[in-house]
Amino acid sequence: MNRRLSGSDANETQAKIVWYYNNLRGKPQKKKIIARERGYHGSSVISGSMTGLSFYHDYMDLPFQIIRHTGVPHHYWGGNPGESEQDFSSRMAAELEEMILREGPDTVAAFIAEPVMGAGGAITPPAGYFEKINAVLAKYDILFIADEVITGFGRTGNMFGTTTYGLAADTLSCAKQITSAYFPLSAVMMNERVYEVLVDQSRKIGTFGHGNTYAGHPVGCAVAVKTLEIYQRDKIVEHVRSVSPTFLRRLTKLEEHPLVGEARGVGLIGGVELVRDKATKASFEIKKGVGPKSVFFAQQEGLILRAMGDRVAFCPPLIMKEAEIEEMFDRYGRALDKTLAWAKAEGLLAA
Repeated sequence: MNRRLSGSDANETQAKIVWYYNNLRGKPQKKKIIARERGYHGSSVISGSMTGLSFYHDYMDLPFQIIRHTGVPHHYWGGNPGESEQDFSSRMAAELEEMILREGPDTVAAFIAEPVMGAGGAITPPAGYFEKINAVLAKYDILFIADEVITGFGRTGNMFGTTTYGLAADTLSCAKQITSAYFPLSAVMMNERVYEVLVDQSRKIGTFGHGNTYAGHPVGCAVAVKTLEIYQRDKIVEHVRSVSPTFLRRLTKLEEHPLVGEARGVGLIGGVELVRDKATKASFEIKKGVGPKSVFFAQQEGLILRAMGDRVAFCPPLIMKEAEIEEMFDRYGRALDKTLAWAKAEGLLAA
Protein backbone atom coordinates (compact mmCIF):
# COMPACT_ATOMS: atom_id res chain seq x y z
CA MET A 1 0.00 0.00 0.00
CA ASN A 2 1.17 3.51 -0.87
CA ARG A 3 -0.57 6.27 1.13
CA ARG A 4 -1.48 9.56 -0.56
CA LEU A 5 -3.75 12.57 0.09
CA SER A 6 -6.52 12.54 -2.53
CA GLY A 7 -8.08 10.44 -5.25
CA SER A 8 -6.31 12.53 -7.90
CA ASP A 9 -3.03 11.98 -6.09
CA ALA A 10 -3.67 8.23 -5.88
CA ASN A 11 -4.36 7.93 -9.60
CA GLU A 12 -1.32 10.05 -10.45
CA THR A 13 0.65 7.52 -8.40
CA GLN A 14 -1.00 4.67 -10.31
CA ALA A 15 0.47 5.95 -13.57
CA LYS A 16 3.97 6.13 -12.12
CA ILE A 17 3.68 2.62 -10.69
CA VAL A 18 2.48 1.24 -14.03
CA TRP A 19 5.33 2.88 -15.94
CA TYR A 20 7.89 1.87 -13.32
CA TYR A 21 6.56 -1.70 -13.32
CA ASN A 22 6.94 -2.07 -17.08
CA ASN A 23 10.38 -0.45 -17.14
CA LEU A 24 11.51 -2.97 -14.52
CA ARG A 25 10.15 -5.80 -16.68
CA GLY A 26 12.14 -4.61 -19.68
CA LYS A 27 9.08 -3.29 -21.52
CA PRO A 28 9.81 0.46 -21.76
CA GLN A 29 7.37 0.98 -24.66
CA LYS A 30 4.41 -0.35 -22.65
CA LYS A 31 3.19 2.99 -21.25
CA LYS A 32 -0.25 3.97 -22.60
CA ILE A 33 -3.20 3.94 -20.22
CA ILE A 34 -6.74 3.49 -21.52
CA ALA A 35 -9.55 5.17 -19.59
CA ARG A 36 -13.21 5.64 -20.52
CA GLU A 37 -15.25 8.52 -21.83
CA ARG A 38 -17.18 10.18 -18.98
CA GLY A 39 -15.01 8.42 -16.41
CA TYR A 40 -13.62 10.55 -13.58
CA HIS A 41 -10.19 9.89 -12.10
CA GLY A 42 -9.04 13.28 -10.83
CA SER A 43 -8.03 16.76 -11.94
CA SER A 44 -4.23 16.79 -11.81
CA VAL A 45 -2.11 16.39 -14.95
CA ILE A 46 -2.20 12.62 -15.52
CA SER A 47 -5.35 11.87 -13.49
CA GLY A 48 -7.06 14.76 -15.30
CA SER A 49 -5.96 13.24 -18.60
CA MET A 50 -7.49 9.93 -17.50
CA THR A 51 -10.76 11.70 -16.76
CA GLY A 52 -13.06 11.44 -19.76
CA LEU A 53 -14.93 14.72 -19.29
CA SER A 54 -13.94 17.49 -21.69
CA PHE A 55 -14.22 20.39 -19.26
CA TYR A 56 -11.28 18.90 -17.34
CA HIS A 57 -9.22 19.20 -20.54
CA ASP A 58 -10.38 22.37 -22.28
CA TYR A 59 -7.70 25.08 -22.54
CA MET A 60 -5.36 23.04 -20.30
CA ASP A 61 -3.47 21.16 -23.04
CA LEU A 62 -5.01 17.91 -21.83
CA PRO A 63 -5.32 15.00 -22.19
CA PHE A 64 -1.72 13.88 -22.61
CA GLN A 65 -1.39 11.64 -25.65
CA ILE A 66 -0.15 8.75 -23.54
CA ILE A 67 -3.75 8.47 -22.28
CA ARG A 68 -6.49 7.06 -24.53
CA HIS A 69 -10.27 6.83 -24.01
CA THR A 70 -12.65 4.07 -25.01
CA GLY A 71 -16.46 4.15 -25.00
CA VAL A 72 -18.74 4.57 -22.00
CA PRO A 73 -20.62 1.36 -21.14
CA HIS A 74 -24.08 2.90 -20.73
CA HIS A 75 -26.56 0.51 -22.27
CA TYR A 76 -29.50 2.94 -22.11
CA TRP A 77 -27.83 5.42 -24.45
CA GLY A 78 -25.25 3.26 -26.20
CA GLY A 79 -27.12 0.03 -26.87
CA ASN A 80 -28.46 -0.66 -30.35
CA PRO A 81 -32.20 -1.40 -30.76
CA GLY A 82 -32.86 -4.91 -29.47
CA GLU A 83 -29.28 -5.35 -28.26
CA SER A 84 -29.09 -7.15 -24.90
CA GLU A 85 -26.79 -5.97 -22.13
CA GLN A 86 -24.58 -9.02 -22.67
CA ASP A 87 -24.28 -8.30 -26.39
CA PHE A 88 -23.62 -4.63 -25.68
CA SER A 89 -20.87 -5.63 -23.24
CA SER A 90 -19.35 -7.89 -25.90
CA ARG A 91 -19.32 -4.95 -28.30
CA MET A 92 -17.69 -2.69 -25.72
CA ALA A 93 -14.99 -5.31 -25.09
CA ALA A 94 -14.46 -5.73 -28.84
CA GLU A 95 -14.06 -1.96 -29.23
CA LEU A 96 -11.47 -1.97 -26.45
CA GLU A 97 -9.59 -4.82 -28.13
CA GLU A 98 -9.68 -2.97 -31.45
CA MET A 99 -8.18 0.09 -29.76
CA ILE A 100 -5.43 -2.01 -28.17
CA LEU A 101 -4.56 -3.59 -31.52
CA ARG A 102 -4.63 -0.22 -33.24
CA GLU A 103 -2.30 1.32 -30.64
CA GLY A 104 -0.13 -1.79 -30.46
CA PRO A 105 -0.46 -4.21 -27.51
CA ASP A 106 3.21 -3.73 -26.62
CA THR A 107 2.50 -0.01 -26.00
CA VAL A 108 -0.59 -0.38 -23.78
CA ALA A 109 0.18 -0.72 -20.08
CA ALA A 110 -3.10 -0.39 -18.20
CA PHE A 111 -6.84 0.12 -18.26
CA ILE A 112 -8.45 2.23 -15.52
CA ALA A 113 -12.13 2.10 -14.58
CA GLU A 114 -14.55 2.88 -11.77
CA PRO A 115 -16.79 -0.08 -10.86
CA VAL A 116 -19.66 2.44 -10.97
CA MET A 117 -19.00 5.63 -12.93
CA GLY A 118 -19.56 8.40 -10.37
CA ALA A 119 -19.17 11.86 -11.88
CA GLY A 120 -20.20 10.42 -15.25
CA GLY A 121 -23.71 9.94 -13.90
CA ALA A 122 -23.76 7.03 -11.42
CA ILE A 123 -23.60 4.57 -14.32
CA THR A 124 -23.67 0.91 -13.34
CA PRO A 125 -22.00 -1.56 -15.73
CA PRO A 126 -24.14 -3.67 -18.07
CA ALA A 127 -24.34 -7.41 -17.51
CA GLY A 128 -21.10 -9.23 -18.29
CA TYR A 129 -19.12 -6.05 -18.92
CA PHE A 130 -16.18 -6.46 -16.56
CA GLU A 131 -15.91 -10.20 -17.19
CA LYS A 132 -15.42 -9.49 -20.90
CA ILE A 133 -13.08 -6.55 -20.26
CA ASN A 134 -10.94 -8.67 -17.91
CA ALA A 135 -10.52 -11.28 -20.65
CA VAL A 136 -9.24 -8.70 -23.14
CA LEU A 137 -6.77 -7.23 -20.64
CA ALA A 138 -5.41 -10.66 -19.68
CA LYS A 139 -4.93 -11.52 -23.36
CA TYR A 140 -2.58 -8.57 -23.89
CA ASP A 141 -0.77 -8.42 -20.52
CA ILE A 142 -2.48 -5.16 -19.54
CA LEU A 143 -2.94 -4.15 -15.90
CA PHE A 144 -6.40 -3.33 -14.52
CA ILE A 145 -6.49 -0.25 -12.27
CA ALA A 146 -9.70 -0.14 -10.21
CA ASP A 147 -10.65 3.39 -9.16
CA GLU A 148 -12.64 2.80 -5.96
CA VAL A 149 -12.63 6.40 -4.72
CA ILE A 150 -16.44 6.48 -4.96
CA THR A 151 -17.31 2.79 -4.63
CA GLY A 152 -14.93 1.68 -1.89
CA PHE A 153 -15.87 0.85 1.71
CA GLY A 154 -19.42 -0.39 1.39
CA ARG A 155 -21.07 1.85 -1.19
CA THR A 156 -22.04 -1.04 -3.49
CA GLY A 157 -22.98 -3.49 -0.73
CA ASN A 158 -19.51 -5.02 -0.45
CA MET A 159 -16.35 -3.53 0.99
CA PHE A 160 -15.20 -2.82 -2.56
CA GLY A 161 -16.94 -2.58 -5.92
CA THR A 162 -14.36 -4.99 -7.32
CA THR A 163 -16.05 -7.70 -5.25
CA THR A 164 -19.54 -6.65 -6.32
CA TYR A 165 -18.67 -6.86 -10.02
CA GLY A 166 -15.92 -9.49 -10.01
CA LEU A 167 -13.16 -7.21 -11.27
CA ALA A 168 -9.74 -8.83 -11.54
CA ALA A 169 -7.93 -5.66 -10.46
CA ASP A 170 -4.13 -5.50 -10.28
CA THR A 171 -4.03 -2.18 -8.45
CA LEU A 172 -6.70 -0.20 -6.63
CA SER A 173 -7.15 3.46 -5.68
CA CYS A 174 -9.25 4.49 -2.70
CA ALA A 175 -9.89 7.75 -0.83
CA LYS A 176 -12.90 9.61 0.65
CA GLN A 177 -14.54 6.81 2.65
CA ILE A 178 -11.22 5.57 4.04
CA THR A 179 -11.56 8.44 6.56
CA SER A 180 -15.25 9.13 5.92
CA ALA A 181 -13.81 12.29 4.28
CA TYR A 182 -13.06 13.88 7.66
CA PHE A 183 -9.35 14.05 6.86
CA PRO A 184 -7.45 13.97 3.54
CA LEU A 185 -6.06 10.51 2.90
CA SER A 186 -5.98 8.13 -0.04
CA ALA A 187 -4.22 4.88 -0.80
CA VAL A 188 -2.93 2.81 -3.68
CA MET A 189 -3.04 -0.96 -3.25
CA MET A 190 -1.50 -3.59 -5.50
CA ASN A 191 -1.60 -7.35 -5.90
CA GLU A 192 1.34 -9.73 -5.56
CA ARG A 193 1.94 -9.73 -9.31
CA VAL A 194 2.85 -6.03 -9.28
CA TYR A 195 4.32 -5.88 -5.78
CA GLU A 196 6.82 -8.69 -6.32
CA VAL A 197 8.26 -7.00 -9.42
CA LEU A 198 8.70 -3.72 -7.53
CA VAL A 199 10.27 -5.39 -4.50
CA ASP A 200 12.56 -7.67 -6.48
CA GLN A 201 13.90 -4.89 -8.67
CA SER A 202 14.22 -2.38 -5.82
CA ARG A 203 16.98 -4.60 -4.44
CA LYS A 204 18.94 -3.77 -7.59
CA ILE A 205 18.05 -0.14 -8.32
CA GLY A 206 17.13 1.25 -4.91
CA THR A 207 14.11 3.06 -3.47
CA PHE A 208 10.91 3.70 -5.40
CA GLY A 209 11.30 7.47 -5.59
CA HIS A 210 7.81 8.78 -5.04
CA GLY A 211 6.25 10.64 -2.12
CA ASN A 212 5.44 14.00 -0.58
CA THR A 213 5.51 15.71 2.80
CA TYR A 214 1.99 14.92 3.96
CA ALA A 215 1.55 11.48 2.41
CA GLY A 216 0.67 8.95 5.10
CA HIS A 217 0.22 11.72 7.66
CA PRO A 218 -0.16 10.15 11.12
CA VAL A 219 -3.37 12.06 11.86
CA GLY A 220 -4.91 10.86 8.61
CA CYS A 221 -3.83 7.29 9.28
CA ALA A 222 -5.28 7.46 12.80
CA VAL A 223 -8.59 8.73 11.42
CA ALA A 224 -8.56 5.92 8.85
CA VAL A 225 -7.94 3.26 11.50
CA LYS A 226 -10.85 4.57 13.60
CA THR A 227 -13.09 4.78 10.53
CA LEU A 228 -12.33 1.16 9.63
CA GLU A 229 -13.08 0.17 13.22
CA ILE A 230 -16.48 1.87 12.95
CA TYR A 231 -17.25 0.13 9.65
CA GLN A 232 -16.67 -3.19 11.41
CA ARG A 233 -18.18 -2.30 14.78
CA ASP A 234 -21.41 -0.91 13.34
CA LYS A 235 -21.59 -3.46 10.52
CA ILE A 236 -21.89 -0.69 7.94
CA VAL A 237 -21.48 -2.94 4.90
CA GLU A 238 -24.08 -5.36 6.23
CA HIS A 239 -26.42 -2.41 6.83
CA VAL A 240 -26.01 -1.25 3.23
CA ARG A 241 -26.96 -4.73 2.04
CA SER A 242 -30.03 -4.75 4.27
CA VAL A 243 -31.43 -1.38 3.13
CA SER A 244 -30.33 -1.56 -0.51
CA PRO A 245 -33.48 -3.43 -1.65
CA THR A 246 -35.61 -0.53 -0.40
CA PHE A 247 -33.30 1.98 -2.07
CA LEU A 248 -33.36 0.12 -5.40
CA ARG A 249 -37.12 -0.47 -5.25
CA ARG A 250 -37.82 3.23 -4.79
CA LEU A 251 -35.16 4.21 -7.32
CA THR A 252 -36.54 2.00 -10.11
CA LYS A 253 -40.09 3.14 -9.31
CA LEU A 254 -39.01 6.59 -10.50
CA GLU A 255 -39.15 5.17 -14.04
CA GLU A 256 -42.93 5.53 -13.77
CA HIS A 257 -42.52 9.33 -13.81
CA PRO A 258 -42.97 11.02 -17.21
CA LEU A 259 -39.52 12.65 -17.04
CA VAL A 260 -37.47 9.57 -16.07
CA GLY A 261 -36.16 7.49 -18.94
CA GLU A 262 -33.95 5.20 -16.85
CA ALA A 263 -33.17 4.58 -13.20
CA ARG A 264 -30.23 2.37 -12.21
CA GLY A 265 -28.24 1.63 -9.09
CA VAL A 266 -26.47 -0.80 -6.80
CA GLY A 267 -26.02 -0.79 -3.04
CA LEU A 268 -26.60 2.84 -2.04
CA ILE A 269 -25.65 4.64 -5.23
CA GLY A 270 -27.93 5.33 -8.16
CA GLY A 271 -28.81 7.67 -10.96
CA VAL A 272 -31.70 8.68 -13.19
CA GLU A 273 -31.85 9.95 -16.76
CA LEU A 274 -34.25 12.83 -17.37
CA VAL A 275 -35.61 12.82 -20.92
CA ARG A 276 -38.02 14.87 -23.04
CA ASP A 277 -39.73 11.82 -24.54
CA LYS A 278 -39.50 8.39 -22.91
CA ALA A 279 -40.70 6.49 -25.99
CA THR A 280 -37.99 7.87 -28.28
CA LYS A 281 -35.38 8.67 -25.59
CA ALA A 282 -35.33 12.23 -26.93
CA SER A 283 -33.22 14.33 -24.60
CA PHE A 284 -33.58 17.94 -23.54
CA GLU A 285 -31.28 20.63 -24.86
CA ILE A 286 -28.54 20.63 -22.25
CA LYS A 287 -28.58 24.43 -22.00
CA LYS A 288 -32.18 24.28 -20.74
CA GLY A 289 -30.83 22.90 -17.46
CA VAL A 290 -33.58 20.41 -16.67
CA GLY A 291 -31.35 18.26 -14.46
CA PRO A 292 -30.08 21.23 -12.39
CA LYS A 293 -33.67 22.51 -12.16
CA SER A 294 -34.83 19.22 -10.65
CA VAL A 295 -31.96 19.43 -8.14
CA PHE A 296 -33.03 23.01 -7.31
CA PHE A 297 -36.57 21.82 -6.63
CA ALA A 298 -35.15 18.95 -4.55
CA GLN A 299 -33.27 21.48 -2.43
CA GLN A 300 -36.58 23.26 -1.86
CA GLU A 301 -37.79 19.93 -0.48
CA GLY A 302 -34.77 19.69 1.83
CA LEU A 303 -32.89 17.14 -0.28
CA ILE A 304 -29.35 17.52 -1.65
CA LEU A 305 -28.65 15.73 -4.93
CA ARG A 306 -26.18 16.19 -7.77
CA ALA A 307 -26.96 16.92 -11.39
CA MET A 308 -24.55 16.04 -14.18
CA GLY A 309 -26.35 17.50 -17.14
CA ASP A 310 -29.73 15.76 -17.18
CA ARG A 311 -28.44 12.90 -15.04
CA VAL A 312 -29.22 13.09 -11.35
CA ALA A 313 -27.23 11.03 -8.86
CA PHE A 314 -28.18 9.63 -5.45
CA CYS A 315 -25.34 8.84 -3.05
CA PRO A 316 -26.85 8.91 0.46
CA PRO A 317 -25.11 8.27 3.79
CA LEU A 318 -24.29 4.61 4.35
CA ILE A 319 -26.07 4.72 7.72
CA MET A 320 -29.38 5.78 6.17
CA LYS A 321 -32.40 3.93 7.55
CA GLU A 322 -35.24 2.53 5.47
CA ALA A 323 -37.70 5.20 6.63
CA GLU A 324 -35.22 7.89 5.61
CA ILE A 325 -34.79 6.27 2.19
CA GLU A 326 -38.55 6.33 1.71
CA GLU A 327 -38.60 10.01 2.71
CA MET A 328 -35.73 10.83 0.35
CA PHE A 329 -37.59 9.43 -2.65
CA ASP A 330 -40.87 11.01 -1.56
CA ARG A 331 -39.10 14.36 -1.61
CA TYR A 332 -37.52 13.77 -4.99
CA GLY A 333 -40.88 12.66 -6.34
CA ARG A 334 -42.30 16.04 -5.38
CA ALA A 335 -39.26 17.73 -6.94
CA LEU A 336 -39.85 15.81 -10.18
CA ASP A 337 -43.48 16.90 -10.23
CA LYS A 338 -42.36 20.52 -9.88
CA THR A 339 -39.81 19.97 -12.64
CA LEU A 340 -42.49 18.52 -14.92
CA ALA A 341 -44.79 21.49 -14.30
CA TRP A 342 -41.92 23.89 -15.00
CA ALA A 343 -40.92 22.04 -18.18
CA LYS A 344 -44.51 22.18 -19.46
CA ALA A 345 -44.72 25.89 -18.72
CA GLU A 346 -41.45 26.44 -20.58
CA GLY A 347 -42.62 24.41 -23.57
CA LEU A 348 -39.77 21.91 -23.22
CA LEU A 349 -41.68 18.66 -23.60
CA ALA A 350 -42.24 16.72 -26.79
CA ALA A 351 -45.28 17.80 -28.74
